Amino acid sequence: MKNTALIRSIPYWLLLVLSLAALGLGAWITTEQIGVMTTTLLDGTATGVEVYAGQAWVVFGGALVAGGIIGLFLALALAAAKTLIARPGVEVVETIDGNSAEAPSAVEPDIDSTTTAEPALASDAAEPAAATR
Repeated sequence: MKNTALIRSIPYWLLLVLSLAALGLGAWITTEQIGVMTTTLLDGTATGVEVYAGQAWVVFGGALVAGGIIGLFLALALAAAKTLIARPGVEVVETIDGNSAEAPSAVEPDIDSTTTAEPALASDAAEPAAATR
């Protein structure tokens, strides 16, 4: 499981946006239907469709509002839980100081002066002895 920041999490943003959309749509449906029912009942022109279907729409809008509120609380709880989880720190193994005298230099290789860079071959050692005779 990836440990990403909550701001960059697509499911978190979907939860937040869809919760706000459900809350807004539910509030709009509820207030619209209650307004229609109130107006028609006070005018005396209310029909069974406006009253009884209006009640069903109000219940549906109320369910959307409740779902939106629950989604917002879940988003808030996720944000709070994410802040409580500590991020793993970066472990510093060794600090590198370029100005230190102990630091190896790339210009001066560490070669022992008593050893040669190329080993002597047996045939090379025999040729000069033969030439001096």
